[in-house]
Amino acid sequence: MSNLPASTYLSGCAPLFLLLLLHLAFARPLFPLPSKTKNEEKRPIQTFRPYNIAHRGSNGEIPEETADAYLRAIEEGADFVETDILASKDGALICFHDVTLDDTTDIAKHKEFANRRRTYEVEWFNVTGWFVVDFTLEELKRLRVKQRFSFRDQQYNGMFSIITFEEFISIALDADRTVGIYPEIKDPVFINKHVRWADGKKFEDKFVDTLLKYGYKGQYMSDNWMKQPLFIQSFAPTSIVHVSKLIDSPKVFLIDDISVRTQDTNQSYWEITSDDYLAYIGKYVVGLGPWKDTIVPAAENYLMPPSDLVARAHAHNLQVHPYTYRNENQFLHFNFHQDPYAEYDFWINTVGVDGMFTDFTGTLHRYQELTSPHRKDETANSLLVKISQMISAYEGI
Repeated sequence: MSNLPASTYLSGCAPLFLLLLLHLAFARPLFPLPSKTKNEEKRPIQTFRPYNIAHRGSNGEIPEETADAYLRAIEEGADFVETDILASKDGALICFHDVTLDDTTDIAKHKEFANRRRTYEVEWFNVTGWFVVDFTLEELKRLRVKQRFSFRDQQYNGMFSIITFEEFISIALDADRTVGIYPEIKDPVFINKHVRWADGKKFEDKFVDTLLKYGYKGQYMSDNWMKQPLFIQSFAPTSIVHVSKLIDSPKVFLIDDISVRTQDTNQSYWEITSDDYLAYIGKYVVGLGPWKDTIVPAAENYLMPPSDLVARAHAHNLQVHPYTYRNENQFLHFNFHQDPYAEYDFWINTVGVDGMFTDFTGTLHRYQELTSPHRKDETANSLLVKISQMISAYEGI
């Protein structure tokens, strides 16, 4: 027992206590993983209006695929937080969009990784860069994420790290209301070629194992789904078919630009949007996720007549969740007069989509709360909007 005064003793222990806290902070995941037995009553997800899908989190404000981008999206009212899942060299599933680290991390500043640049084939093209699959999770955690677009807020560059799929799930499950997740099986052909798991499982198997581990299951609108809402998305038809054998949660088939062929089956846009193919893929999915400019093309930044894809998808009982909606003028067609509300109004009320991937979750949420709020949340402003819409409709008769 020391004879020193208690205050002196505690003061001497303070540095050791701080070191212990730092050790604990870095020895565990960024977020505590949620308890699978946690059973709180939360506000349910809304299902009466098109889904607000936070594209890589609220990445119009905060660097994409980071914990803070997802948290910000939840704070701003997202129904679903969307993420892209890739795999590290040692098989850890991470939230990251590109198979290369070049554009959204500080990898170029890490001299210890200078010799890791490679050239691989990715979706029919040779790509050179620092690839996710050449780094362990520990190495990836050393990197810091930055904003993709130079015209967006740069103040958060270097503040956040790459997170794992499990950490992403913990963010959604620990929210104070029911928040859905919308993970993509990203570049499965490439990942399965470069990453091997000791148990012989594929990337898609590990993806589903993680979801099942945290209780995700159930068909669209089932009791289980309402408690833990989930859409699984992929551009690869064979991945969708494969995971359909492993989990009954709803899937969405993503569709790229008209010039891009599917990465696994080498099919054209026209093949995969034909009525015959919609009938086929409709056995496995509840919806389509097309790039919005393939639904309503543009020329010289003006909208052209829309295609019939939405109508045909609906005829096959498929939802349509287009991507990506962005606030900045360079992404808004002239028809919308630099007004993102006008764009949302067009896509919801004229085109008739069922959900939207947006970089600006708060903007879409505010628009929807103004025009189609929860009944108990209706405000005087939203009621005035409805009256104005009724008058406009009457005058148009």
